[in-house]
Amino acid sequence: MKNAPWDLYQIFVAVARQGGLTGAASTLALSPATIGRRMLELEDMLATALFVRSQAGYALTPEGQSLFEHLRDMESAARKVDGWRMEKQQAVTIRIAAGTWMVKLLCDNIAALCADTDPFRLDFSISEQRARLAYREADIGIRAFAPEEGNLATRRLSDSAYALYRSRVSRPAADRWVAVNRDEAVSAYLRWPHDNHPDDIVFTVNRPTALRDLLVAGAGIGLLPCMIGDRDPQLERVGECIRELQHGQWLLVNNADRHRREIRTVTERMARLLKGYAPLMTGKLGGL
Repeated sequence: MKNAPWDLYQIFVAVARQGGLTGAASTLALSPATIGRRMLELEDMLATALFVRSQAGYALTPEGQSLFEHLRDMESAARKVDGWRMEKQQAVTIRIAAGTWMVKLLCDNIAALCADTDPFRLDFSISEQRARLAYREADIGIRAFAPEEGNLATRRLSDSAYALYRSRVSRPAADRWVAVNRDEAVSAYLRWPHDNHPDDIVFTVNRPTALRDLLVAGAGIGLLPCMIGDRDPQLERVGECIRELQHGQWLLVNNADRHRREIRTVTERMARLLKGYAPLMTGKLGGL
């Protein structure tokens, strides 16, 4: 006796539950005629009658009822397997490492990076230090320079530009500056005020986000990425972009992980999102 394929059993269960071909057709993407042929095929394979056919519909024979009970147990086991598989998928966490302002941009557009139905979680790690993907401290990283490591897959993103900003309302004097304190100024743009206007700095903070808060409050003039300053309605740009600070950005993953489905999904979404923001990131006002 040949083993019947699982799809035949699934059709059988639908007919048994609905009591006929028309009812089964309403739950399956098959015609009543096709379902009838498949049930004859199943009975032939099993060498037994499964239904008593009449104008009123399809009633199960004793053998059909026995098969139906067995298949209900199999359905229950299959649902448990599906639940186990989904739990395994949902346990996957994608770790994304990037600087303060890049993480803010990603979080502001979180709907473009993940959906309710995605079988993974996102974990953002904020640091001005470079992401160490070679040692798997993160799954995906964004850096302001091309990687030296040979085991990283890279994708070049848009350049990032910087400019001076101040409150659109209070407009502080040109000789009042705010900056991240020198000990925390690990990036070129954070060091720039200390190197060029050390005597004008009147307020310092230890986090870039607090720098933006001081600017909005009118405490002084400060340096921000254009992708942050130009889309903030409470701030206005002072002068042109500072060309010496403009730099490239790279999206990175470990070579060993680049073909993992969830990693590939997130990197493609990130690349598409950041491509759309390229005019704003490069300092072209009105880019979005």
